[in-house]
Amino acid sequence: MGKNIEIISELYGEFSKGDIPAVLNKLADNVEWEVCNIETDTQKAGVPWLQPRRGKDGAAGFFEIVGKFDFKKFDVLSMTESENQVAAVLRIAAEVTPGGGFFDSEEVHMWTFNDEGKIIRYRHYMDGSSHIAAARGERSAGAAA
Repeated sequence: MGKNIEIISELYGEFSKGDIPAVLNKLADNVEWEVCNIETDTQKAGVPWLQPRRGKDGAAGFFEIVGKFDFKKFDVLSMTESENQVAAVLRIAAEVTPGGGFFDSEEVHMWTFNDEGKIIRYRHYMDGSSHIAAARGERSAGAAA
């Protein structure tokens, strides 16, 4: 296992224990969170947890939102890395609180590192329709919980 995969494995473990300060410690001060060159459908729809953020304070805002979710599944299915990136495939199912929506999706998280081993960019790739529905208080199609 490479160094960056180890960092992301630790990060997911810290997140699952609610240790957000340890997660934030892995981020560069100027981290770009969900920032891309084009606005995504989930961002246009106003899904609160998928909005672009910058810096550790912005990332902390993301964790403040998802920290209220009731996760039914948070399974890392696979990870692969290149020189400065880690791609992780996950299965995530969560009850969105407040609001009562639910999503169940397979997602890819793309993590980019700087030369000091800090995360400088995080992007999230998924079928956004289930997240949009959950943000509206709906249960995504096929939701089992």
